[in-house]
Amino acid sequence: MKKRNLLLLIWAAMISIASFAQSEEDKPYVSKKFTNASLSALTVETSGGSIAVTGGESSSGFKVDMYVRANNWNGKKELSKEEIEERLEDYDILIGTEGNRVIATAKRKSNTSWDNKKGISIGFKVYTPRKTATNLKTSGGSIHISSLIGDQNFTTSGGSIKVNDLAGVVRGRTSGGSIDVSNCTKDIELSTSGGSIKAIALTGNINLNTSGGSITLNKLNGEIHAHTSGGSVNGGDIKGKLNTGTSGGSVRLANVSGSLKASTSAGSIEVTMSSLGEYLSLSSSAGSVRVTMPLDKGLDLNLKGNKVSIPLKNFDGSAEKDRVNGKMNGGGMPVTLSASAGSVYVNQ
Repeated sequence: MKKRNLLLLIWAAMISIASFAQSEEDKPYVSKKFTNASLSALTVETSGGSIAVTGGESSSGFKVDMYVRANNWNGKKELSKEEIEERLEDYDILIGTEGNRVIATAKRKSNTSWDNKKGISIGFKVYTPRKTATNLKTSGGSIHISSLIGDQNFTTSGGSIKVNDLAGVVRGRTSGGSIDVSNCTKDIELSTSGGSIKAIALTGNINLNTSGGSITLNKLNGEIHAHTSGGSVNGGDIKGKLNTGTSGGSVRLANVSGSLKASTSAGSIEVTMSSLGEYLSLSSSAGSVRVTMPLDKGLDLNLKGNKVSIPLKNFDGSAEKDRVNGKMNGGGMPVTLSASAGSVYVNQ
């Protein structure tokens, strides 16, 4: 049987070991340290508060701080020590270890009824060694995670996600907040159902999806998929392979090196290619397509729009007002540009 060493902290036990605080920005209500050298993973779950994990700041193990504050909607920002103790009676609090994992959870007891006037938010801040894998979950707060090496998995039902300086497999999701991710490497997969995404300085296999916000991409290198159903896509300094699109905005990209596929159903596309890769495919259903790109290599051109404008040299094919098909410089890399309700401009 797996070794199990769990420390169950109910409200009464907390009174003797906790450092009392009135708000989440003050001292933690309770703080625990774990120094076993075999600890290398972290699980945190709370039903209404935020979670923050910072790696690389603790060479002597894990430190878990728990914060308690009043919910914003109950009209009271601060709670007395007695009020906190009373409200914690409705929760099962667990801070301890199991095998190689540190566990911190705050769950509402199933036999208690919900009372908005007595609602509290229980959040956690955890400081860990840099090589730590995480599994984080909150139903209503934000998640901040930084400076870790390993597999990271985290979800929130209603808060934002902020990620920085992670190396490993990163999987994160929010149902209603924004995502800010920077300085991460390897495999990154992040999604939101209703917020924007900002991605800076990422390397590796990158998947970013939002159902209702804009996407900003800067200094990315790798195989990148970035899609939104309701906002614009903007960015620059991108290398590798980028597949991006939006159903409700424009696409603006600068200094792209490599292969690019971009589409929009409701806006225009404007792209600057500093160097070409294996393909270039841009399509708009409702606006124009404008691209600045090198024309000194072999290209297979398939361009169409209400008007097509491109300087043609060493070209073999057909060129009409609304369509260009043929080979430039003997042919080679496929270039497909399409504007169903606008014009196509190349180096114009």
